[in-house]
Amino acid sequence: MKKDEKIIVGISIGDLNGIGAEIVIKTYEDPRSLELNTPVIFASAKTMQFFKNHFNSKINFYGIESPEKAVHGKVNVVNVWKEPVKIEFGTEDKKIGEYAIKSLEAATNALKEGTIDVLVTAPINKHNIQSETFNFPGHTDYLAKALNGKSLMFMVSDELRVGLLTDHVPLKDASETITEDLIKEKIATVTKSLKQDFGIRKPKIAVLAINPHAGDNGVIGNEDDVVLKPALEKIKKDGSLVYGPYSADSFFGSSTYRNFDAIIASYHDQGLIPFKTIAFGKGVNYTAGLDKVRTSPDHGTAYEIAGKGIADESSMKQAIVTAIEIFRKREEYNIYSKNPLKRLSR
Repeated sequence: MKKDEKIIVGISIGDLNGIGAEIVIKTYEDPRSLELNTPVIFASAKTMQFFKNHFNSKINFYGIESPEKAVHGKVNVVNVWKEPVKIEFGTEDKKIGEYAIKSLEAATNALKEGTIDVLVTAPINKHNIQSETFNFPGHTDYLAKALNGKSLMFMVSDELRVGLLTDHVPLKDASETITEDLIKEKIATVTKSLKQDFGIRKPKIAVLAINPHAGDNGVIGNEDDVVLKPALEKIKKDGSLVYGPYSADSFFGSSTYRNFDAIIASYHDQGLIPFKTIAFGKGVNYTAGLDKVRTSPDHGTAYEIAGKGIADESSMKQAIVTAIEIFRKREEYNIYSKNPLKRLSR
């Protein structure tokens, strides 16, 4: 793909009773958003027309039957379903969860087939999507299976990148889940992503401790001494710039994170609370470790404000921009990896 070619951005619409459709509409109401990408929304033209009318938007949707028929300069909508959908903003609804999965599955298939270049997912409700055929805690795990990869939740912004050793795992199970093999796998995934997706040739990575104060030499648990520290020492012998484990309580408040290209937290809230405190509205959830690019906003369905027209689309906009940037970086990385002389001749 040439640099001036528009990237086709596939968008799964998420939970229709949440703010997903609103932030998508607000993103593409600005004509400038179509200058560098061509959106393909996986929903239905009728459903998107409902949202247009509800939010008094001037956006125009272009209905298509398949992503191959997307038209540049248009906000394309693939008709994944054609029947009318009853939408009740702010309500958790099993039927609405089914539509969210229909959208996600259609968009993922298009990503696999290459009819879209990147995937951006609007927020889902993790509870109402569960069924006998869909039993995943979220997008990340579903995409790992659908795309045959080892995914990693990687929260990224201009000033901070945070990966997780364990993501949607109950806290009581997190420490038992962390093994030497898992640590090596996740650090390898983050390292590769920093190189190929963000253009960092020799990344520096910090790892946060499992226990408070890294266990205080066994006083507050021995997982850091027995599992985490030995694993990090082995990884360092390969020449990787990996440091830690750092006590998490003061790591972000002291701005120590600014010394690293990425931070790896041991469990979900340890990493996401500081990330969302520092970068909320500007952050993006990126699924690293796959051969395809998927991003999403750093927030959920926000039922409490759904339908009110006050949702902030900043994170959705940034998710689209980040997906495009990563796609371009990967293209460059692949070119230089195949022919390193190109880098030397620049």
